[in-house]
Amino acid sequence: MDSLKINQFLDHLILERRLSEHTHRNYRGSLLRFQEWLGKEISGSSLLSTNQEIARSYLIEIQSNLSRKTLANHVSALRSFFQFCQVRGWTSSNPFKNLSVPKPEKTLPKFLTESQARALMESPTLVHMGTKEADFLSTRDRIILELLYGSGLRVSEVVALNHEHIDPAHMTVRVKGKGNKERVCPIVAQTAEKLVHFRKRFARDASLCAPVFTNHTGNRLSTRWIQVLLKKCLKIADLPKDFTPHKLRHSFATHLLDNGADLRTVQELLGHASLSTTQVYTHVSVSRLKKAHKLAHPRA
Repeated sequence: MDSLKINQFLDHLILERRLSEHTHRNYRGSLLRFQEWLGKEISGSSLLSTNQEIARSYLIEIQSNLSRKTLANHVSALRSFFQFCQVRGWTSSNPFKNLSVPKPEKTLPKFLTESQARALMESPTLVHMGTKEADFLSTRDRIILELLYGSGLRVSEVVALNHEHIDPAHMTVRVKGKGNKERVCPIVAQTAEKLVHFRKRFARDASLCAPVFTNHTGNRLSTRWIQVLLKKCLKIADLPKDFTPHKLRHSFATHLLDNGADLRTVQELLGHASLSTTQVYTHVSVSRLKKAHKLAHPRA
């Protein structure tokens, strides 16, 4: 019975709330983890028999194994599930509703310097040098990196691109972000030219509904594949190994603000629903200004 209700909730996330696969996967993991714990601690107990005492005991036990941010996301998933059940009359209370959790640590986004970003853009040529399909692979991978850094796309948005989403004449790409919200993102002229060249020369299927980025067999690339690619590029460019595709998005936003872009524009380019999500990048820029001031000013 619990499994059925979990599946109904997960379907609700995708079909009605239109949350991303990433969020769906994380919510599912949180629910299954709690379900497993409950089965071990209170044999025969169902999810919907959970009270606040049980919920509090669970949080006390798991918080030592999770970061504050992960814990907050974990609790959010459980609150959402029990709220879903309340609305449908399956339970009368939400045991996780008023439980306090430690506030997540406020950490500034990590980003590359502009010179590091340039080095990264050049790295696919070195990664694939001497390989059988070096021209195809280096061209494809450089375009991917340019879209992540030059247009601030999420890695999931890059792999989902079809040829119909590219408008090289207007130098834009059309993507669907979180919650299936569509936005149009500008791309630089060189990237637009590369995309036209790549489609003409390398696309196994150049039809509008075909994927832009494929492997050598013509199958669409996965987000995991791009994560592995980035690790190779970082290594050969001698850049921090803990960098992720999403941190290229951080670099995109930070460099825009550093060079005079206004916050609202950056919000629209990133596809953030709330301006407060974008404001974290202003803290990065301000902290850099403070550091430069401290190092350079005689009275600092």
